[in-house]
Amino acid sequence: MAFADPSRSALTRTAMKAELLDAETELTLAYAWRDQRDTAALHRLITAYMRLAISMAGKYRRYGAPMNDLIQEAGLGLMKAADKFDPDRGVRFSTYAVWWIKASIQDYVMRNWSMVRTGSTSSQKSLFFNMRRVQARLEREAMGRGETLDGDQLRQLIATEVGVPLRDVEMMEGRLSGSDFSLNATQSSDDEGREWIETLEDDSDGAAEIVGRDHDTAALRGWLAGALAELNDRERMIVRERKLRDAPRTLESLGTELGLSKERVRQLEAAAFTKMRKTLQSRGVEPSALLH
Repeated sequence: MAFADPSRSALTRTAMKAELLDAETELTLAYAWRDQRDTAALHRLITAYMRLAISMAGKYRRYGAPMNDLIQEAGLGLMKAADKFDPDRGVRFSTYAVWWIKASIQDYVMRNWSMVRTGSTSSQKSLFFNMRRVQARLEREAMGRGETLDGDQLRQLIATEVGVPLRDVEMMEGRLSGSDFSLNATQSSDDEGREWIETLEDDSDGAAEIVGRDHDTAALRGWLAGALAELNDRERMIVRERKLRDAPRTLESLGTELGLSKERVRQLEAAAFTKMRKTLQSRGVEPSALLH
């Protein structure tokens, strides 16, 4: 399709020259695509309504997304609409397509507004695209009554108006207040200023934690080796194959190798664990730290 790698001016000129479909022609094309998967009919239908997609894309330029990307997303929404359109419902394709085009553009805007996920639910999407408009209207109405709304009152009114929790309004207000900033930006205008990333606490383990963890790991391995040493060869083999392998073997496969039934292998495994627990407890070790 023409919008796969759009050149904005060329695509717009092409869209403006496209035919205007009457209801009967539109219906014929929709049936041809739905029933026969006629790609020529699909292309004609989409080309005819690409001007609608471009027009809707232009309404979202204020969110800072490149117009070419907005047009591409609008085109994808138009294609989804064509693929899902049911001509038997008696609705014009343009009416149906508007929802899909709008949804595609809005999803793109919200995905690219910030590195921090802005929201994905229908209520969050409604809040993202309507918050400023609702806020402006509420402030105008308050001024008309001679009132002044503080921030808390305004956020509560917005939450009620849009039908979302107050915490969503507070979150969205923060997301809409400004764009993302690089952690590598300096805190002052001086080139030698400290970068913001240098103020973040290092959450990696310190030397003491690493040494302590290594010591505990060595101790656990020693306790486990001691408990295994108290088992006979068959029990040790079963525990090793069932619990110490990256891909544990099944009771059935071990039974085949040992010439035992699956139930007998299970009994030997349980007995081996009982022995290991007793050995660990006799040495003052809590078995749950090693045996799961």
